[in-house]
Amino acid sequence: MTERRAQIEAEQARARDAARANRPSRDEAMAAVRTLIRWAGDDPEREGLRGTPDRVLRSYEEFFAGYAEEPLEILSRTFSEINGYDEIVLLKDIPFESHCEHHMVPIIGKAHVGYLPDRRVVGISKLARVVDIYARRLQIQEKMTAEIAETILHALEPRGVAVVIEATHACMTTRGVHRPGVGMVTSQMLGAFRDDATTRREFLALVGLGS
Repeated sequence: MTERRAQIEAEQARARDAARANRPSRDEAMAAVRTLIRWAGDDPEREGLRGTPDRVLRSYEEFFAGYAEEPLEILSRTFSEINGYDEIVLLKDIPFESHCEHHMVPIIGKAHVGYLPDRRVVGISKLARVVDIYARRLQIQEKMTAEIAETILHALEPRGVAVVIEATHACMTTRGVHRPGVGMVTSQMLGAFRDDATTRREFLALVGLGS
């Protein structure tokens, strides 16, 4: 384990412990949902809403399950018998559902994740799980793109990492400026994908974004 990876894992552990220490009880969370229902102008005790606080909490347990998992651990099991393979490894069109940290409404999209291996690779399902872990947290798309790329870089130590995310944001399509159909694209290129224009173009062409 590299010194930088150890430092990142320690920082993540401290943040996780702090969050757990400050986590409210289930009863407190259900009371907060009832307060929001009253604030919206309805009665949390009417028949259709009595079970809503519990349903909201169960939904949140699913929506934000990523806080309970550590992505570096997911990528800890790697394989070194790659017979000299050194070209792009790409998992494209990974669907995800996240929530905007500014308005707590959905972000729906897909991620393309690639890397250039150096001595070892990881099971492809693990790349999808890393996307899912970060998606199941309160997010902005730019941060999520960088988090996925940095995690793969520190876990696998490849020659390069490339991540592109395409998504629509309910905070823009259902409120505010009300612009349905507008999508957002973000990318993070590290190592060879940043330094080598040919390699970068090859990745973008493989995910359907090349010229």
